[in-house]
Amino acid sequence: MPATALRVELGWRSGPGVPDADASALLLVGGKVRSDADFVFYNQPAHSSGAVRHEGKRDAGGQVTDSLLVDLARVEPAIETVVLAASADGGSFGRVPGLYIEVRDAAQGTVVARFDSTGATVETAFVLGEFYRRQGAWKFRAVGQGYGSGLEGLATDFGIAVDEPQRAAAPAPSAPRTPPPPPPTVPAFPVTVPPPVHQAPPPSPPAPPVTPVRLTKVTLTKAAPSVSLSKQGGTSGALRVNLNWEVRKQFSGWGSKRGRAVALHNDLDLDLCALFELADGRKGVVQALGNAFGSLHQPPYIHLDGDDRTGAVSSGENLTVNLDHKNDFRRILVFVTIYEGARSFADLHATVTLQPQFGAPIDFSLDECTVPSTVAALALITNNGGDLVVQREARYLVPQRGVSPQRTVDHAYGWGMNWTPGRK
Repeated sequence: MPATALRVELGWRSGPGVPDADASALLLVGGKVRSDADFVFYNQPAHSSGAVRHEGKRDAGGQVTDSLLVDLARVEPAIETVVLAASADGGSFGRVPGLYIEVRDAAQGTVVARFDSTGATVETAFVLGEFYRRQGAWKFRAVGQGYGSGLEGLATDFGIAVDEPQRAAAPAPSAPRTPPPPPPTVPAFPVTVPPPVHQAPPPSPPAPPVTPVRLTKVTLTKAAPSVSLSKQGGTSGALRVNLNWEVRKQFSGWGSKRGRAVALHNDLDLDLCALFELADGRKGVVQALGNAFGSLHQPPYIHLDGDDRTGAVSSGENLTVNLDHKNDFRRILVFVTIYEGARSFADLHATVTLQPQFGAPIDFSLDECTVPSTVAALALITNNGGDLVVQREARYLVPQRGVSPQRTVDHAYGWGMNWTPGRK
């Protein structure tokens, strides 16, 4: 069956001292990106065409994957190549065991191609494979091209303008690329894509001013669960808290024991919420239930932007916190409830991202639920002497019969509020 929507999975085994790894994609014309918008990675998770989307990480008992969704039918006609890359954070790929790239049919889950990367030493970035057009059809080939200069060197090589940190001395020249290994044995495969409907592309708009891509990020884990916003540069402006999710194709943990049917995206509704306590003692909640959307420029200085029912887009449901009023906060607890469409977070894979207007993004995944939980505490933000500290919670709670999810999370964190029934 011809495949157009493909899931590209970067995988490896985690363990003590193993660096983190990240998947990315570059959409090329003549071997280069047209602009920085053609670079899809953790800080820029979706291409404007909708053809490529970074789906995020999951950890299943030490087997870690980071995935991209590539819909070849939506790739613009001008794009000739979609490069699939990986970068290591905190070490080289010589310390990353079991590294591979696997391409699957997104609808069927069948493996279309796989390339196991072996022999890595000092490389901190790799081009692992690429989709390319040939005689009107898409094909895939494994590459295995290594870089010693990390994601920055790889991105720059393809025409990305990178926002480099200040250095006291002139930057050293980028490390040369390591020579590619012998040609891999993975065969090219054809992918049939329907021709575009339009006859000719519309005129190109004027080129926007170049804004360098920022590559820095912070991933919170059990071993390193907290971070200071001010140390990451997030001292003012807006802090956006985003939750993206997808329904698991196969259940694990508590969900697998009951063999429940997969909930469809259009039946699933998660609500992103926040309990707040201000410096003057006032407490409350920001949530879609009861239309308590909050306000950004007056107390509580927290606003819920919308009520997304798909979880599929990074611009969906977001909470925004006004960091210009950080001294007015005592603590903020960001949590999520399953309003309808699923019985537990065991059915879902979700990624939480906190993106300061100024500073590095902070992210972590929700992948470890083994109980029938319908409410999860995501992150606790506390004022520590004028500095806001973000603490990863990822705590799954099980409400007692007749007790609302909001009251459950209130009790777990000692907020001490009075609750009445509400509706959307």
